[in-house]
Amino acid sequence: MLRFALIFALSLPTLATAAPCGNTSNGFETWKQDFARQAKRAGVKKKGLQALAQTQYATRTIAADRNQKSFKYSLDKFMRVRGAETIVAQGRKRKARNPQFYAALERQYGVPSGVLIAIHGMETGFGNFMGDSQVVSAITTLAYDCRRSEFFIPHAIGALKLVDQGSITTATKGAKHGELGHTQFLPGNALVYGVDATGDGQVDFYNITDALASTANFLRQKGWQPGRGYQPGQPNYTVIQQWNAASVYQQSIAIMAARIDG
Repeated sequence: MLRFALIFALSLPTLATAAPCGNTSNGFETWKQDFARQAKRAGVKKKGLQALAQTQYATRTIAADRNQKSFKYSLDKFMRVRGAETIVAQGRKRKARNPQFYAALERQYGVPSGVLIAIHGMETGFGNFMGDSQVVSAITTLAYDCRRSEFFIPHAIGALKLVDQGSITTATKGAKHGELGHTQFLPGNALVYGVDATGDGQVDFYNITDALASTANFLRQKGWQPGRGYQPGQPNYTVIQQWNAASVYQQSIAIMAARIDG
């Protein structure tokens, strides 16, 4: 899943000064050396730079990036393929089992339970599969790849800063595009919107409490209006669009959330 590019100041030099991107593994190691200088200027420290040096070209990530078919489906087919009925049924049970948890999130951030539960279900099947690709290698590969280098460079910088902070390591697994945790944050978004909701001093996106609080915080910071609607044409629907750029995804979340909360 690809979300809109996060706009935040990283003091990056222009792409014109960077080593050239590439569409194969050739040149990746040379590019990494140049990117390390960019990363250092952007504030990445020793652990992050060490993680960058250890990254490997992620061939499975490139294959996945070239083969994103589901977003071209009709809404009905997309919801069938992504298991919307199961997400709604399980989502209702999850809400009923732990209503105080979701109510507390809604009180703090104004985001209804159904929206957070629908995103959680859509992204990882409620944490049942959070990915099998090394996050740092995947996101660095996409920053190098010519197809969307500008989009992914800030997220690659974000991933290296998350390593510096101890939120992830080079071994951390996520989705093939570098998304991580229960709700599949891109690393740049994780860096900016992550919340330590457990109070243990660490933002852990593989902890459901931190992950859902971070997701709610993202939506609130993107303009979520408590108490306003989130169906197409209503004020908060545009905020769902900030989470994911695909129309079928946005519509599916709105539909499932309403059914979970209904």
